[in-house]
Amino acid sequence: MDLIGQSLSTVAPATGMIFIASWIISADPGVAGLGAIVGTTAVVVAVAFCISQFTRRLAAAGSLYSFAFQGLPRRATLTMGAALLLGYLGIAISVLANSAVSLLGIATALGSAVSGTVPLLVCAVLVAGVVATIAVRGVRLATRAILVVELCSLVVICALMVTDSGTPTSSVTPGAAATLPFLALIVVFGMAGFESAAFFGAEARRPLITVTRAVLVTPILCGAVFVFAGWAALTGHADVVVAAYFEGTSSGASTAMVVAVKVGVTFSWFASALGCAQAGSRLLLAMGIEGTVPRRLSRVHPRFRTPYVAVIAFTAAVVIGAWLYLLIFLGDSVVFDGFVEVAVVGAYTLLAVSCLRFLRRIGEDARSTTVIAVGIACVGAGLLGYLTFSGIVDGQWGIPSAVLVVALAGVVWATVLKRVRPASLATMGAFDSPETADLLPGAGELVLDDAGRPQLASACPLPGDPR
Repeated sequence: MDLIGQSLSTVAPATGMIFIASWIISADPGVAGLGAIVGTTAVVVAVAFCISQFTRRLAAAGSLYSFAFQGLPRRATLTMGAALLLGYLGIAISVLANSAVSLLGIATALGSAVSGTVPLLVCAVLVAGVVATIAVRGVRLATRAILVVELCSLVVICALMVTDSGTPTSSVTPGAAATLPFLALIVVFGMAGFESAAFFGAEARRPLITVTRAVLVTPILCGAVFVFAGWAALTGHADVVVAAYFEGTSSGASTAMVVAVKVGVTFSWFASALGCAQAGSRLLLAMGIEGTVPRRLSRVHPRFRTPYVAVIAFTAAVVIGAWLYLLIFLGDSVVFDGFVEVAVVGAYTLLAVSCLRFLRRIGEDARSTTVIAVGIACVGAGLLGYLTFSGIVDGQWGIPSAVLVVALAGVVWATVLKRVRPASLATMGAFDSPETADLLPGAGELVLDDAGRPQLASACPLPGDPR
């Protein structure tokens, strides 16, 4: 349950319900919108299946970054690392900024009108301070706290949608063309971080079982509540909730409704910020140990046994980013969200390719895993290709630029490391690697090749072997 709490908190499904419902109300895609949500959920569950091929064999603090190394070249692995960092930083920046907006919205709804940039920046710093304190204090406290917070948020939002009379309507419009691929991208963005439980493989009990279960269960749960939100939007049950969140009492919603919605969503924003801080700090921990980022980020607190330096560094970067977000992207976050969505889709696409190559290398590939991995890689590449082509045709260069940045990140990172810290390229993957005991019984023995990656040696004796 702790691991599911970590994954759910990072996803922040309560906030995802609000934004998906808002998009469907504005774009009115009909039943096809629900079909797009179901189809995207199925794709994300397939991604979870690919991730589970690693979590069943490897307890890694680096999560997808460590998994990518098992099947991809070093530059592609660094591209995965860059995509994960961009993704988790972007999500944390967005949720931290929006949590500050929600807090001021609650104060306004209660009659204490507080507005302006300075109060928003102060709120962001205060929330970040609480997040960093809990993350340093201990992973068990954090995961259980955010599980309770996120479940309460989900209960509040679902209850409000069920009892919604559908009188006020929201004037919110989507930030891009009303196409089903755009809705799919919103759903993927809404589920981004479902794999964050994998960052705690080194800290969990029975990680090969519990982490795998959390990774597989979380996207199914999130997909179910997103479908519910889509149904509520199509049937008019989400109108008041969406209007109350975006427009406050000016929409005609009661003060009690506005406060309830904003409190529920604010709790979800906070839980997501905490989940991202925990996951991002573990990613920096793994990279720091291997030397691909400054090694001081791998320092662990002597009492709480948490990567406190990485937590502080990650949180500080998020605070700076949240300030810029509040100053630049608060009114229109389409470009910012596009960068994060491209990073997430790119990471999942690389993961599918790594899964295919890894299972083939250790001799445990099957037709089902091959079909799923190839399918995910094609869907991910196709979605990125479509969005890039669409952006170029429409003269909107946000997503094409994001694709270029993510694609070149690994190459630039590898070039810098080769000049500044060449030894780190040789130690990549040394911290998290599978062992013979992680394989199926009788599969063989893992030995390291010249690149430092495990290769499967047959367990069957050769002719004339005295064994």
